[in-house]
Amino acid sequence: MRILHTADWHFGKTLEGRDRLPEQAEFVDELCRLCDDERIDAVLMAGDVYQTVNPSAQAEALFYEALHRLADGGRRAVVVIAGNHDNPERLAAAAPIAEVVGVTLIGLPKTPISPATGGPGKVARVAGGPSWLELALPGSDAPLVVAALPYPSEARLNEVLADGLDEADLRRGYSERVAAWFRALSRRFRPDTVNIAMSHLYVQGGLESDSEIQIQVGGAYAVDPLAFPEDAQYVALGHLHRPQAVAGSPVPARYSGSPLAYSFSEAGQTKSVVILDAAPGRPIQLGQVALGCGRPLVRWIAEDGVPQVIRWVEEGRDAQAWIDLELHLREPLSLQETQMLRSLHPGFVHIRPVLPEQEAAAVRATGALPPDQLFRRFFERRHGAPPDDALVQLFLELLAEASAEDDWEALGEEVAG
Repeated sequence: MRILHTADWHFGKTLEGRDRLPEQAEFVDELCRLCDDERIDAVLMAGDVYQTVNPSAQAEALFYEALHRLADGGRRAVVVIAGNHDNPERLAAAAPIAEVVGVTLIGLPKTPISPATGGPGKVARVAGGPSWLELALPGSDAPLVVAALPYPSEARLNEVLADGLDEADLRRGYSERVAAWFRALSRRFRPDTVNIAMSHLYVQGGLESDSEIQIQVGGAYAVDPLAFPEDAQYVALGHLHRPQAVAGSPVPARYSGSPLAYSFSEAGQTKSVVILDAAPGRPIQLGQVALGCGRPLVRWIAEDGVPQVIRWVEEGRDAQAWIDLELHLREPLSLQETQMLRSLHPGFVHIRPVLPEQEAAAVRATGALPPDQLFRRFFERRHGAPPDDALVQLFLELLAEASAEDDWEALGEEVAG
């Protein structure tokens, strides 16, 4: 069978107030064409359908259109789990209607899944239970078993494990509890089935982007890759927007990444989906398929000022892109110049003036400023907004630690001498 893994659609997400829904609709078109061209039997969507727990009507309409087209009248299976951005109950509200055409919507880890038939030549859910299901696919002789763990917040994980584990088990670390849940789910795997695990979580060592909301706090909610079940043939993950494999996993595990670049930290990334060729008892054959939808996010650094920007626009550079512009100037940018630049190219998201001569003078004049003020100036110049007090405090703590280490090194050198 052929399986497509995707995640992190974030329908309704904007870029500094700029509507991305037309680009997201482009993605749905490209995804549906890809499923038809590649003869996909099942689509796994690993969470974060929406950007917010209260999505717009337009974002919901696009999601339901995507489900309708991907399901192909019940001839293709679709499994969707909730991510940390999704309202799990709202996501699963349409499950009774969706299951008629082979679509399974799973909001919470404890979600009960019942058998459902779609008729001759259609996807059938032949078995199921809390967060697992077995599917019979029209294009495959082998069944597909999916062990699905929607975004497992601390509260949701405790709730779903409360009946099966004693108090000592519940006090174990987050990663150990995730591993326990996967072990329980993987009992449904069989030698005669294609066995896939999927979840929406952060795995230790994963490369993040600025567009994700962190779900780990000081590593407390980072999952050890060894938590994944060894008898799964593949683990389909959502949450991180950069496509990447998971290092250290006992089985192939990947983040498919988001279909669009959602922050300038993702500038230059190639977005993709993962396609799996799977059969029972055999290693998965997987490949990434690059996506071409959406407007790219790019960074311009105009060291020669406004004339350089005008020349680039006249040359048609990045005509369809969203642009983060760093503009080097001798004098501050006037309001009229800012308006002129924005009229030249509708894709300018940020216009960040940089005045090197003034900055050099400021450094000479403010060399005696305390570190927290210097950090605030640097951060605001680089990011266009001041840092919050918690970030400044963290910087000062790190600075103190680094200074202490330097003192110890100097003392060691003195003693050695």
